[in-house]
Parts: sequence; C-alpha cells; structure tokens
Amino acid sequence: MAALWNFLKRWILPIAMLAGAALYFLYRALPFLHPAGPALVAGVGVLQPMLIFSMLFLSFVRISPGELRPHRWQFWLLLFQCVLFVLVALAAIFWVPAGTPLRLFLECFMICTICPTATAAVVVTARLGGDIASLVTYTVLINLATSVLIPLFVPLIHPVEGMSFFTAFSMILAKVFPLLLGPCLLAWLVRYLLPKLHRRLCGWTDLGFYLWTVSLTLAITMTVRALFQSNASASVIGLIALASALSCFLNFAAGKMMGSHYLRLRPSRTDTGRKVSVTQSVGQKNTVFAIWTGYTFFSPVTSAAGGLYSIWQNSFNAWQLEQKRKNDKTL
Repeated sequence: MAALWNFLKRWILPIAMLAGAALYFLYRALPFLHPAGPALVAGVGVLQPMLIFSMLFLSFVRISPGELRPHRWQFWLLLFQCVLFVLVALAAIFWVPAGTPLRLFLECFMICTICPTATAAVVVTARLGGDIASLVTYTVLINLATSVLIPLFVPLIHPVEGMSFFTAFSMILAKVFPLLLGPCLLAWLVRYLLPKLHRRLCGWTDLGFYLWTVSLTLAITMTVRALFQSNASASVIGLIALASALSCFLNFAAGKMMGSHYLRLRPSRTDTGRKVSVTQSVGQKNTVFAIWTGYTFFSPVTSAAGGLYSIWQNSFNAWQLEQKRKNDKTL
C-alpha cells in the first residue's frame, strides 16, 4: 500500500490528466449518462471555482500583506508579455486577412500569450520551492494589463456589436478579480482575527496541491469535451495545437532565461526560489480565462487554444516536479 501511495504521489499530475480524458471518454461510451450532460457541465462550472478559491485561500494564509511588493523582474516580464501581444495583434490587423489559417494561428497565439497567470500557479510554485508572494504580486499586475489590452486590441480584430472598451474591461474584471481577491482578503482576516485557525491552516501544506489535481482532472475533461464538440477539422486542431505549444515554449523559455539572469545578478537562496516564480509567472496560464476569452471576444474554435495550452503546461509542470524530486533525492 505504501508503494502504491508513493507511486501515486510521484506521478499524480500525469495520472490526473489521463483520468480527466478518461472521464470524458467514459461519459461518451455510456449513453445512459448523456441526458445528465448539462447538469454535469453545470456542476463542474460550480465546483471548479470552489476548488480554485480553496487553493488560493490555503496559499494566501501563508503570505503576509507586507510580502506583496513589486520587483524589477516583474516589470520586464510584463513588458515581454504585453509587447509580444501587441506586435502579434498588429500583424493580424494589418497584414493577415481574416478567415485564413495564419490569422487563426495568430489569434490563438495571442490568447495564450496575454492570458494572465493561473491562480493555481501558487500551488505548483510552492511545490517547486518558489517565492509565492512575488508570484501573487505578478498575477495581480498581469490581470490588470490583460484587462486593458484585450479591450483595446481585440475589437480591431474581431469587432463585437455593442461591445465598448469599458464593457469589455468590466467583463474581464468581473471574471477574474473576485476569484483572485476574495481568497486573499479572507486569508488575511483569518490571519489577524483567528490566529489559532491560521496556524492550523498553515500546517496543511499538501492539501492545496491535491485540490489542484482534482481541478486539473476536471479541466482536462472539459478540454477534451470542447475539442470533440468544436467540429473543427484535424488540420485546424493541429494548427491550434501548434500555436498553443509555441506560446507555451516561448513563455516558459522567457521566464527561465529572465529568472536565470536575475539569479546571476543576485545569487542567493531567496533568489533561487524567485527564479522558479519568474518561470511560473509567465508560463503557467489561467487557461479557463483563455477559453472564456476565445468564446467571448474571438470565435468558438479559438477557445480550444486555452484547453490545449493546459495540456502542454501541465505536462511541463509534471516534468519540473519530477526533476525537483530527483534533485532533492541526490542532495
């Protein structure tokens, strides 16, 4: 039993991803479940925000308000994401005709590039020994930048009737910030008003990670469902997969390069953890937001980019965690 538990702990992310895909195929293979499909989708829509709220709350209880302060690397990371998004958006607007495969590629790449940091990134960052406070600070900053850039540029690419800048801006804020700020405020209330409960919650170091694996399983299930229901051809899905994979590679590579540069300038143990935070801040995306952005501001088929990005980033996260486990074992 102990060997089985250790195996599950070691490979929990790939298992969660495979389980998520298997759940959808099981649903398709059992026709008597099909009438319950709408209720199951609605249930996932309620459960996922609850899981994310719980994960963030358990992470925020370990962060004091004084730890949330900006750093120089966050400015450069914001500049990278925003400038890359603007350049690709301008290319799509002025040089690539609508309805072409290249236009679809650029739109999917744009969504994945500007997509803000995943709220669940704090869980993986903590597992990898990163600096959670700096990642949370960057998450707030990139969400603000996203709330401005998407309403500015997306209407030029995909005009939406009756959608003004302020309408889109308020929609994005309403989508993201309650789930980001709510757990933070609740955690700080517990910190200062219920110190005994706060100390107990700080001891639950692994619970957030396991909640995240459940959330990941559901996310992969919904990703596979979206791909099957998109009615897109294999070539279109391949193009979207390529755009999301390229974005994922560039984001993690940029984060790793910037984090390594920061570590060379200030080679301390604290900055070793910050290197992890830099990489996860730009690489691990809020793919639920990316899917919503595709449906709301672009076209339904582009929403598949967020789901496919989720597969790439979680595969890389699984590799990162395995590498850390090996490194810790050799120390």
